[in-house]
Amino acid sequence: VQLQASGGGLVQPGGSLRLSCAASVRIFSTHTTTWFRQAPGKDREFVAAIRSGGSGGRIYYSDSVKGRFTVSRDNAKNILYLQMNNLRPEDTAVYYCAASRAILSSTTVASAYGTWGQGTQVTVSS
Repeated sequence: VQLQASGGGLVQPGGSLRLSCAASVRIFSTHTTTWFRQAPGKDREFVAAIRSGGSGGRIYYSDSVKGRFTVSRDNAKNILYLQMNNLRPEDTAVYYCAASRAILSSTTVASAYGTWGQGTQVTVSS
């Protein structure tokens, strides 16, 4: 499985961006797919996740993005999305998509994911 993230860029505070993560094969029925982010000097941070279709497809968000970000996926196109609205300067980071076939007790632990995209930079600044 290979993941390709895209869609990052420079946006003003309050603006929106949509990130995409294209998977090389069909994985959404078998893999938990997740967005993480990493700001300079900080640890990689969980953002949002969708459990596999086989596990019910439950969605999770970090408290810091709940109500502003929406994670979704297009099963036909094998693409995971992250719609980011009302962006803040503290959302500035490199955003990564990740996938895990394991049944995860928690979707928030980066070390549980074996497959990662290359990252896309999001900068929120006026």
